[in-house]
Amino acid sequence: MKKPLVLGLIFILTSCAVTRKIENENIEISFLDEYVLDKNLQFKNTQVGGLSGIDFKNGKYYLVSDQASKPRIYEAEIEIQGNSIDTIFIKELLRIHKTSEFLNNVLDLEAIRYDTVRNEIMVTSEGLIDDKRDPGVFRLSADGNIINSFSIPEYFKASGKQKPRNNGVFEGLTESVDQQGYWVAMELPLEEDGAKPKLYPTRSHVRITKFNAHTGDAVKQFAYKLDGISKLPINYFAVNGLTEILEYAENKFLILERAYSAGYGSHGNTIKIFDVDASNASNTLGLKSLKNEDYQKAEKKLVFNFKTVKDQLTDGIIDNIEGMCFGPELSNGKQSLILVSDNNFNSFGEQLNQFILLEIDIKSKGFVTD
Repeated sequence: MKKPLVLGLIFILTSCAVTRKIENENIEISFLDEYVLDKNLQFKNTQVGGLSGIDFKNGKYYLVSDQASKPRIYEAEIEIQGNSIDTIFIKELLRIHKTSEFLNNVLDLEAIRYDTVRNEIMVTSEGLIDDKRDPGVFRLSADGNIINSFSIPEYFKASGKQKPRNNGVFEGLTESVDQQGYWVAMELPLEEDGAKPKLYPTRSHVRITKFNAHTGDAVKQFAYKLDGISKLPINYFAVNGLTEILEYAENKFLILERAYSAGYGSHGNTIKIFDVDASNASNTLGLKSLKNEDYQKAEKKLVFNFKTVKDQLTDGIIDNIEGMCFGPELSNGKQSLILVSDNNFNSFGEQLNQFILLEIDIKSKGFVTD
């Protein structure tokens, strides 16, 4: 007799913790197609998988693999015919070479952007916090050599008192619209900033930091509140985090959140895209901890929820989507948005090298408020 009451309470708490209403007054996103690469695809003696970031520049696609033992980037060709992905070809392999200065860095790579101004590649790494290895933002030459790394604030360092969470640090990366900087987003809050998202409402604020592209110094930062867990986990594990970010106008962003609840097999993910306005957000760069501080976080509105299109995906699977970029203009003149999933090399069960093609219509560069 008590079970309906417990389930009802869980539903109420979950409803308060997650964003459910889609608001498309400013941005409208439509699903077009899905393409799945063979999980056993080999290219130049590497397995194509762990694809955690994607970028599209100069007619080419760049994919980063998060296999820390073999850090690498693939150059790919994605042929779009009409509203469909016709084929995907892996064309080149770029192995990342550590110079002596960076031999001790763990390159668990999570995001990639190609810098057309400087003909360089930017990548983020989560490092290995449990082993006291710092996360990082690295500048690479076009042939894969590490040129330098950005100067990260102390609270992001593995030995810092703010305690970054292992596998929850630098996950998202976007070039600023003026091409003078890069925004780097945390996946999870620092331990001293707030709790990880739960089924019930929490103050789970992550830091999104802007770095000067020339000096590598942090110059600005805002706080962003993560949604709570969407599904009651069956096997006592659940997480939600920020996995990618794109700036589409000054201080306006698309942000990708990925929640996972264990016990649902290949159907444990909840993926959402938000329209985010940081125009009025406080600069939190100088705050050592976000707890007990008074600041204005960025505003967010849900613009796309993948559960609305799961029936159009392979076996109804919404996979571990971590990468997102603006693609080429579509045949109807609209902008494309391309996403990719990290299949974890199928080490946690059956997963997909899943590519998603979306159409995005940004109706204005301003954020529409209620």
